[in-house]
Amino acid sequence: MSENVQTLLKETRKFQPPLAESVGFEKWHVESLDEYKKLHERSIQHPDTFWAEEAQRLSWFKHWDHVLDWNPPDAKWFVGGKLNACYNCVDRHVQSGHGDECALVWEGEPVNPRTNHPAPGSAYAHEPEIRRVTYRELEEQTSRIGNALKELGVQKGDVVTVYMPMVPELAIALLACARIGAAHSVIFGGFAPHAISERAIDANSKVIITADGGFRRGEIVPLQKNVEEAVKQLAEKDHHINHVLVLKRTGHEHPKFEGGTVPASLKAADPKAKTKFHWWHEIAERVSSACPCESMDSEDMLFLLYTSGSTGKPKGIVHTTGGYLTFVNTSARLTFNLVPDTSQLFWCSADIGWITGHSYVLYGLLSNRIPSLLYEGAPNFPDNGRFWDIISRHKVTQFYTAPTAIRTFMKWGTEWPDKYNMSSLSVLGSVGEPINPEAWIWYHETIGKKRCPIVDTYWQTETGGHVVTPLPGATPTKPGSCTLPMVGIDAAIVNEAGEELGANKGGLFVIRKPWPGMLRGVYGNRERFISNYWGRIKDPKTGTPFYFSADGARRDEDGYFWVQGRVDDVIKVSGHLLGTMEVESALVSHAAVAEAAVVGVPHEIKGSGIVAFVTLKSAWAKANPGRQPDDKLRAELTSHVAKEVGALAKPDQIRFAESLPKTRSGKIMRRLLRDVAAGVEKITQDTTTLEDFSVVAKLRADEE
Repeated sequence: MSENVQTLLKETRKFQPPLAESVGFEKWHVESLDEYKKLHERSIQHPDTFWAEEAQRLSWFKHWDHVLDWNPPDAKWFVGGKLNACYNCVDRHVQSGHGDECALVWEGEPVNPRTNHPAPGSAYAHEPEIRRVTYRELEEQTSRIGNALKELGVQKGDVVTVYMPMVPELAIALLACARIGAAHSVIFGGFAPHAISERAIDANSKVIITADGGFRRGEIVPLQKNVEEAVKQLAEKDHHINHVLVLKRTGHEHPKFEGGTVPASLKAADPKAKTKFHWWHEIAERVSSACPCESMDSEDMLFLLYTSGSTGKPKGIVHTTGGYLTFVNTSARLTFNLVPDTSQLFWCSADIGWITGHSYVLYGLLSNRIPSLLYEGAPNFPDNGRFWDIISRHKVTQFYTAPTAIRTFMKWGTEWPDKYNMSSLSVLGSVGEPINPEAWIWYHETIGKKRCPIVDTYWQTETGGHVVTPLPGATPTKPGSCTLPMVGIDAAIVNEAGEELGANKGGLFVIRKPWPGMLRGVYGNRERFISNYWGRIKDPKTGTPFYFSADGARRDEDGYFWVQGRVDDVIKVSGHLLGTMEVESALVSHAAVAEAAVVGVPHEIKGSGIVAFVTLKSAWAKANPGRQPDDKLRAELTSHVAKEVGALAKPDQIRFAESLPKTRSGKIMRRLLRDVAAGVEKITQDTTTLEDFSVVAKLRADEE
């Protein structure tokens, strides 16, 4: 991307951070922009001193010899230090007298009719399953499951595959792995058997932890059945799973097995099958509740997490113990103003199967001794008010969700959140992709009631935690901008030669210096680690490689970052490069549009043409009875984009859709939309992360 991305969309709104007491805090951790700038400068100029102070917030079995070994692109943080992630999230809180405090608040998806009146704040009568887990209970349960894994042959350094619903036992499973020194590899419970087998082979995993099923939109997701199918596929590839540990969650009829045996359904398919299945509750009851935390080197692997690319097999991103835990502890505390011994309850709506769940449902929260809320199911079960009902009943203080969810909430209308008292909220967060300014404003006004700061966080699986984000008490915010770098992050916008670009010049987002949460490799694939992240952009003076995010962005005159999406989501129109995010934001700012995705297609005159896929707000349809998504509306939207961005950005085609193809983490799969727009007959790309393939089929059918 040697030319500048056009940055014609103008966003001039700016919101000052509120006073701490106005949102229920005694004070902010960072209370002014000047204080942030001094803190950030110190973290960049004196990283060893800064990160040593941050690491001291954790408990170490052995102090490190020195803070950093940097041999680009390889970093070792807190060299020689020994610690344990489970100990830092659980045991030390018990030992310091906080064992009876709540660590996890969990709500299941299924609801049952109440026998009494609805609880205060609830707009409809239902009685969900709720559990509260203390640190003392976590200590016992992680010890039991740690011993269970040892009984099944898991040793320090092994990788355990985890495929579970969002239940407390998922957190327990991960912490139990960390407790005994085994790395966990979590696979999102919405994935199919092929994704399980593919990742288990790559990780050389011999043990899988799962559940009989989970609940999603009132239906049972057959997790154990999927694992059985994956085990068959693995056996065909000569990779054998020794044991599967199964939590009884749904109790549905299929599939059945006797604890410690090969399921009959698996035996019928393969008489030589040797994989033994064990009930979680049976094995947990018979093993000891005493299991000391393993002393881990700071650079020992804590977990693998697989990310999908547009081509090739998924990448197993490696994160290690000391640096990762330090970084998520710091970033969680500062970004969300976490303060233990107060009434805070943090809810990140992401599944633990994604990096957001690892960092900001589990490790970043529990290491700070802040209770974390887990919800098992969908935001629209039994109706579209479920999220707001949860916030109201549990008195959530920090809420962290994705732009795609926010746009969906917008589509459903304000009548749903308006039913609930959400005055407990103090900080709102956004994660997963750039947020359109109009979605930001809706979130600010409808959910935050114009008083809660919004932290629009930019980061990746590979970065471990936030790399660009506002701090809620310090950073003035601009809708659509993730604002300023996290402490310790030396971020820049550069060209292909690694030269830093001036204000409002679109370029490549890089990080120029190491940080503790950075990935340590791609599991089993050194070449991919270097080529994907370190092989493209270098320091023009020293030749030192920069970490390249594969995202395009710009930095404005205030130093604020505006992420414009993946570099392959940039469209070249008549010799000018346009960021898809800018065109999408213009479309979403129209009163009729709930969500938009923009892709490029070949154009014989302009090089690339712009195709926009648009979903409409239900509120617009109600306000305009009889109005259809027709050519008149297309012309109206085209003119709106021209007005907001410029004539260059006018879509050549606008296609109306009921929904857009998304990954299970909520990101729009624009590469599939490119195939649809180009009329590709057969999609050959990796679709394992696609939530609902029927969406693509419907888009293609509509076009035909």
